Order: sequence, then C-alpha cells, then structure tokens
Amino acid sequence: MSGKTPPVGRPFQKGQSGNPGGRSSALRAVEDAAKAHTPAAIATLAEICADKKVAPAARVAAAEALLNRAWGRPTQRLAGDDDQPLTVVIRRFGDHGA
Repeated sequence: MSGKTPPVGRPFQKGQSGNPGGRSSALRAVEDAAKAHTPAAIATLAEICADKKVAPAARVAAAEALLNRAWGRPTQRLAGDDDQPLTVVIRRFGDHGA
C-alpha cells in the first residue's frame, strides 16, 4: 500500500470518462450468451416453483427470483421516529468509528 489516500469526489477532469474504452467486448459476449439462456432459465425457475416435490425453500427462492425479474425488487422503506431528523452515517471500508 502506498499510503496515499484516493481522491474524494470527482477524480477525473470535467468531461473525462473514467472508462474511456467502455465495457469490454468479452464482457458483452458473456452477457449476450447468458441472455440467450433467459427463456430456459425462467422455465426452470417456473418448474421448480410449481414442483411440490421440491424443498419449500427452493420453491420460495424460485418464486422470488421470478417475481424480482418480472416486477423488480420491492422498495425498502425507512423506519424511524417521525419527530426526529433522519441521520445518515456513511463509513468507508476499513473505518472503525473514529
């Protein structure tokens, strides 16, 4: 480790991309190959979800995966006291309170 801290905020000049080459074609090829299997994967999830012989946990996982793909993951609501201000604490990896 060099001991230098990474820049905070925008480490690139305005208008300069942090990834000028874009996504690699190899990554795109893997993504395309995986997408080609989407119908079979959905069919498999549906079979697992409907099969009464499959463990309930696997059926629930398959149902959840199907619902998440169809409708997106549910929103997470914030909970707390209505009369208190919202406090957000952001810690960087390695910070242990200080």
